[in-house]
Amino acid sequence: MNAVSIGPLVLAADRFAVILGMFVFILITGLLARRVDERFLPWSWWVLLGSIAAARLGHVLIHWRIFAQDPIRAFAFWEGGFFWPAGLAAVLLCLLVGLRTARQRLWALLPLTAALVVWNTAWRISGTAPSISLPAIALETLAGGDHELDGTPGIPKVINLWATWCPPCRREMPMMAEIANDSADIDFVFANQGESRAAIENYLANAEIALDLVLFDRFGDLARHYGAPGLPATLFIDAEGMLQHAHLGEISRENLLSRLSGLRTKSN
Repeated sequence: MNAVSIGPLVLAADRFAVILGMFVFILITGLLARRVDERFLPWSWWVLLGSIAAARLGHVLIHWRIFAQDPIRAFAFWEGGFFWPAGLAAVLLCLLVGLRTARQRLWALLPLTAALVVWNTAWRISGTAPSISLPAIALETLAGGDHELDGTPGIPKVINLWATWCPPCRREMPMMAEIANDSADIDFVFANQGESRAAIENYLANAEIALDLVLFDRFGDLARHYGAPGLPATLFIDAEGMLQHAHLGEISRENLLSRLSGLRTKSN
């Protein structure tokens, strides 16, 4: 799966690449502040905070119809969702306004270029989802009986690996259930990881969530098959049964809808 594990910490590949690029940027600007000009230190923080805020604002504006239903979610940075052209515009503005001389601006290109190279390299190495086919296994369903994951060829699937003890799983579940109920052309599979029937039924009843297909993945077979190092994990499977994208961590409504659109386009 396109994720990076650092001890007990698990990061999605795209977030790991961004964090690594930011670390390199801070490291080099810190050296420049010591040896070239101390003004590089406050400038670096303006660049980081300004670009993140601008990229998030751009994302919110692009998906304003979705965020209008829940404006507070605009501050849910942990869900992801950044429009990087807006972030780049903020970086260029800080470069032109925050640094006054041509010499300062030339030096500033060093940490900016290094961060970009490190981000791109890390993303290319860790961010590509491997081509993994659906496992030929049958899992028990909450409704009773067994379900074969590869038993409905020709239909795209979304497999969500979750557990009731997982806070981000619980946060995203009502939204995912709503979209699943509105997506008759895509099979949504909610594979619970290692919990009892009572725990699952109590959670769904208390949360007033109705799911068409809940599987008991008692021994984490799906997590091992797809290499999911943490929960929640959302797997997007095309009509041929091949993994197209794996999202680790809580997924936003707009990201889920975008990935579903990609599955539909590929299956047509």
